Amino acid sequence: MSTDSAALAQRALRGRRALRLASGTALCLATSFGLDVPVPMIAPVLCVFLLAMRNQPLSPKAGVGLALVAMLTTSSGLLLTPLLRYYPSSGVLLVGLCLFLSFRRGLRGGNNLVTLFLAVGLTMISAAGTASFALAVVVIGALVKGLLLAVLMHTISHWIFPEPAGAPAPPASPVVPDNKASWLALRATVVVMPAFLLTLTDPAGYIPIIMKAVSLGRQSCTTTARGAARELLGSTLLGGVLAILFWFALSLFVHLWMFFLWMLLFGLLLARKLYALSSTRYPPSFWLNTFVTLIILLGQSVQDSVLGKDVYTAFAVRMGLFIAVSLYACLVLQLLDQPRRAPRQSVAI
Repeated sequence: MSTDSAALAQRALRGRRALRLASGTALCLATSFGLDVPVPMIAPVLCVFLLAMRNQPLSPKAGVGLALVAMLTTSSGLLLTPLLRYYPSSGVLLVGLCLFLSFRRGLRGGNNLVTLFLAVGLTMISAAGTASFALAVVVIGALVKGLLLAVLMHTISHWIFPEPAGAPAPPASPVVPDNKASWLALRATVVVMPAFLLTLTDPAGYIPIIMKAVSLGRQSCTTTARGAARELLGSTLLGGVLAILFWFALSLFVHLWMFFLWMLLFGLLLARKLYALSSTRYPPSFWLNTFVTLIILLGQSVQDSVLGKDVYTAFAVRMGLFIAVSLYACLVLQLLDQPRRAPRQSVAI
């Protein structure tokens, strides 16, 4: 009887976390687009990561501190802008080295959120700075405002769906051994770098590709070559299909409240899978990447419609690039996970 009670309590806890993730993300999405903040998709993407990584509310001091850390880490990309502009080969190599060190630090027990912000700052901000300093400042402002909004919605969602007293703390992320951490960090860096090089050609147009590549880089740290195609490519394709369904559902009645309600519904469907409330063969990282892909594709499509662009052509191009980036990530995992050297045969003398 006690075993059944414990199982029910655990399921109720996962259900509360799923409600928190879906409602917080939907509220952040509606607020971001309603206030017309710069690059409005950034806030809900950061909110998804924040709610999925932390089951405890942030104190006001910790929230402000996190925003300051994000501002400092993302601003580090500005320091690389002169190198990328005047010495592009050296600049690209330095960005790759910094990405490797940031991924490695996260695998060795560093803060995952700081690792995420540092990877985004090194790639997105430095690429934007090569186009113009003003664009880099706008992107930094969008990241900081998006993070502050995500922290606010994280706090509100914890107030609506608080963590029960005495709930077990989530297990700490395992510290990867030094040699393996270096290898996984190198693999994640190789996944991100082509998207960064593509973004250098058109920083304003390829910001979503950078966010997708960084998400795939993080995901590649926990994915084996055997399941790479199913997890990396499968989550990308599923996110694209859900974005199409979401778009046609929203077109039935275009309103900000309907935007919120549809995101709440889609978020609940994905959160149920992420927290294993319904049976699934895929790990939580699969559903988290699907959720992030959905938000990026949908957010950019809404922005395209506001700017008067051809939404369907832009979506097709963007989805094609997402699939290409995912296929490349699968290829990298397949190649780099091959045995680096054949076992030596012992020879009798």
